[in-house]
Amino acid sequence: MSEESQTNYSNELPNKILEEIEKVAKEKRLNKSEVEKLTGEIVKRYFISRFEPGDAIGIIAAQSISEPATQMTMRTYHFAGTAGIKVTYGLPRLIEIFDAKKGPETPMMTIYLKKQSNNAEQAKKLAEEIVEKSVENLVSNVSINLNENSIELDVIDGRRVSAIVKAVKEVFTELKVKEKDHAIAFVTKDVQDIKELQKIKEKILGFHVSGIEDITNAVVRRESEDWIINTIGSNLEKVLAVSEVDEHRTITNNIHETTQVLGVEAARNLVIREALKTMQEQGLDVDVRHVMLVGDIMTFKGDVTSIGRYGVAGAKTSILARAAFEETIKHLVRASIRNEVDHFKGIFENVMIGQVIPSGTGMFDLIAKFEESSE
Repeated sequence: MSEESQTNYSNELPNKILEEIEKVAKEKRLNKSEVEKLTGEIVKRYFISRFEPGDAIGIIAAQSISEPATQMTMRTYHFAGTAGIKVTYGLPRLIEIFDAKKGPETPMMTIYLKKQSNNAEQAKKLAEEIVEKSVENLVSNVSINLNENSIELDVIDGRRVSAIVKAVKEVFTELKVKEKDHAIAFVTKDVQDIKELQKIKEKILGFHVSGIEDITNAVVRRESEDWIINTIGSNLEKVLAVSEVDEHRTITNNIHETTQVLGVEAARNLVIREALKTMQEQGLDVDVRHVMLVGDIMTFKGDVTSIGRYGVAGAKTSILARAAFEETIKHLVRASIRNEVDHFKGIFENVMIGQVIPSGTGMFDLIAKFEESSE
């Protein structure tokens, strides 16, 4: 491509790319010839990256992701500082993402702090505060006193006694409370049965007292200039409400929770980020545009849908395309009962019956008008 044609082609670049070129040129203080050279290289790469009309980009994206994914291991690894808690990565995590599972096997959050709270002391303090603490975590001993029909707790920290009493009384309003130093006794006159007392005891031990629900563990680490809190467990809505938390950078690996709190665009970005991160962890290099296409197709209806029989693949209009994926007999029987018609407008169904696919040169019908020869 000559320099003249490169300059002409640069007019066809999107405004976003032209703005980026201008920004880089200012930052690096490039002269005119260097800017032209940079523009020429970007134009060359831009046109190589473009798709021709009729390219089956869905199949290319599927192949580009699934081929390297076959090399992924079924491994999980230990997350530093969490006493051997296993975090899901590798192929199981990729399946979680593309199947859009309601809750990941290992929900996690990465919490960033605002500038004024971005130090080791504040990070450690906040990490301790946000971890969920139930009654069970705050007592050293639990017993049932059959003589008085009471459940007795020995509290580790006396300052937590009032919080425990408040949490229990919100549910069991009829229980009488006896407090003594670090001990609490919840007395019930109505219940005489040992089994019922056991049930009440289990419920009391499970009551939430402090911290943020579902955050079971938190680890503080430093990353360049930032002090970051990594958590096992996720509660995005309540974490973002904490004043010290930087709401612009804090994320969870739970796609549906992100959709609920931040919307479908944020969920699309999370699908792309988590899929790329999972593959890069395994040393696999997949072009981001393939993953972006998958993120788009999973979220374009306004909610997150899976790539599978109950999601994207199961929603195809073609009966044969649905039948070719999974549950063949079900789709064929259902289509026959409903008197559905397959118009053969996709790729899979045309391949199945040996027709030319509507892709590439097969997208077009050639019509020719020949002049009659005058003889």
